[in-house]
Amino acid sequence: IKESKESGTELIGQFGVGFYAAFMVADEVTLVTKKAGTTQATSWHSEGTGQYTIEDVEKDSHGTEITLHLKDDADKYLEEYQIRQIIKKYSDFLEYPIAMDITREETPKDEEGKDIEGADPEVIVTEEVLNSQKAIWTRGKSDITEDEHAEFYKHLSSDWTAPLESIHYHAEGATEFKSLLYIPSKAPQDMLNPMEAKGVHLYVKRIFIMDDCKKLLPEYMRFVRGVVDSSDLPLNVSREILQEDKLISRIEKNLVKKVLDTLKIMKKKNYEKYVSFYNEFGSMLKEGLHSDFSNKEKLQELVIFESTATEAGSYVALKDYVERMPEAQEEIYYITGTNRTAVENSPHLEVFKKKGYEVLYLTDAIDEWVVQGLTEYDGKKLQSVAKGDVDFDDQSEEDKKKEEEQFKTPLESIQKLLDENVKEVRFSSRLTDSPCCLVADEYAMGANMERIFKAMNQEVPVQKRILELNKEHVLVKSLLALAESGENAVRLNDFSELLYDQALLTEGSPVVNPVKFAQRVTDLMVSAVK
Repeated sequence: IKESKESGTELIGQFGVGFYAAFMVADEVTLVTKKAGTTQATSWHSEGTGQYTIEDVEKDSHGTEITLHLKDDADKYLEEYQIRQIIKKYSDFLEYPIAMDITREETPKDEEGKDIEGADPEVIVTEEVLNSQKAIWTRGKSDITEDEHAEFYKHLSSDWTAPLESIHYHAEGATEFKSLLYIPSKAPQDMLNPMEAKGVHLYVKRIFIMDDCKKLLPEYMRFVRGVVDSSDLPLNVSREILQEDKLISRIEKNLVKKVLDTLKIMKKKNYEKYVSFYNEFGSMLKEGLHSDFSNKEKLQELVIFESTATEAGSYVALKDYVERMPEAQEEIYYITGTNRTAVENSPHLEVFKKKGYEVLYLTDAIDEWVVQGLTEYDGKKLQSVAKGDVDFDDQSEEDKKKEEEQFKTPLESIQKLLDENVKEVRFSSRLTDSPCCLVADEYAMGANMERIFKAMNQEVPVQKRILELNKEHVLVKSLLALAESGENAVRLNDFSELLYDQALLTEGSPVVNPVKFAQRVTDLMVSAVK
């Protein structure tokens, strides 16, 4: 401060919030300033009562001095450790050195360097610079080494690993700011604890304002760490001001674009590195498809999925999926579930595998919300293989009507027995090997979404799904014959409920009555043994 060449009026405007905070610990604040090239100095004095005085005073040299008269209960702010901590947190990167006189007592030593017994300690006063002044984000991109990036990233994030990618960005023009952002190699532990999140730090003219400034990047980019330093924001900016400040919105828009562009380049030029990023943060990135509609097109080019055509751990982008679609395929097919193992053996996939239609595996919980925001890509509708009616049947309309009439009675009989849990019983064109599966209506809640809500202790309304039967399966043929005959109602009821329970298990849902299910299976096994 002593080296400042600014006027007192300019300083008061910049440090107004600091003076306000000063009266939390001080009875009086006095500022004496003299601008370079002038002969007169000015004094500003206040006792925190809402009044202040300004008068002309004498001062030998230019610069500014601020004196705080601390309250009796604020003497901790005179402790060396406390001063060091404050400077380190708020002013470590100021380009001007912040020095403090450090007083130490040392025992006098003789010519051999040994302590002189009985000698009074000597008081040594040295001036020590407390701030590092190493704001590497102000330097050119090519001037920063990988080691310096790693060291600075670890300082910011408390992460012990080096960052996966650094983003060095200076904006000029209507909005001026400097930023240095990092994409971690691994998901930081503080991401699981929002109270300890490091996020992106906001600085104004190198002075620390706040860490984890959530207005600088949207929630789905919470994995980013780094620094943003604005020269346009006022030093007394508050969290409330940030909520409304248009400059912050412009900064956010610029940063989001830069992060997305960086990921796009990484995906194109270093795909393995991108997959490494996606394995850690892909689920967060996908949140943007549901929330950031202005960047939807960019985000849909960044998301990748496992599928029926990829090995475990390998992915396909939507663009590649569309390019290799068979000519007859009109929609992008997907299936949701808890993991790859749960979905890759689903009976819902049978006809799609037979026809050579690739099906995306959406196994992140967030994917259920993703498909609500990403309903189509490149003019192709996204369609769940476990919802709606799939018509891959080669039958003519006339043959279908004859079949419906022929099996109307047995299907209605089975429907009546399962009416408490099943909305409809119908023949399926998506099954080739399995006897049955459960299907949700086009816009109804699916089984996976239902499981997610229940895991969150959310109340879920009763979801009646459609039981589809494979009319070519021997078990279904036998069941239809039994229903057609009208004989042995008890056996028909047991078989119908067993079939329904089997459909629940194959979709990953629990059976309605496990004890009864086990007993029925046991009875069937006993009958088979006999």
